[in-house]
Amino acid sequence: MTPALLLEALRLKALPRAGWVRAGVEGAESVAAHSWGLAWLAALLCPPELDRARVLEIAIVHDLPEVRAGDITPHDGVSREEKQARELAAAEGLLGGAPRMLAAWHEYEDNVTPEARFVHALDKLDMGLQALRYAEDQSVDTAEFVESARRKLPDELWALLAAARQHSITR
Repeated sequence: MTPALLLEALRLKALPRAGWVRAGVEGAESVAAHSWGLAWLAALLCPPELDRARVLEIAIVHDLPEVRAGDITPHDGVSREEKQARELAAAEGLLGGAPRMLAAWHEYEDNVTPEARFVHALDKLDMGLQALRYAEDQSVDTAEFVESARRKLPDELWALLAAARQHSITR
């Protein structure tokens, strides 16, 4: 890992999440802030049977290639194959000198280990929780994001999001 790559990775702090921008959120969170949210959820919610350190590594690195590839959403007209190719090239360029972290990124992409599947679920939980924050703080319609999370979350994590939603409504 070179100093130039270390500095380049920090650009993730300035890359806004494209979905929130499209939804009209002012001051949308950065991709790095989202990755922190995932790491926070992982630290709190990681089941004891999973490798917590690996879950945290996956959470931290899962969107790092976006610093080069951009935050591509389904609304951007980029095919799934093209998005994967761009992100793979970016991951290899950024993380080639850090084999453990590149392996964590591949683990997330392949989504076959329990740790990767858990981080994928946390990714949706974080999106749903952030949607509730934006709906409350800015009166932005984020229902599509909550619904997307609902469709993809396992029951126990959906219950957390539903409880947060109820809390948000009753405040």
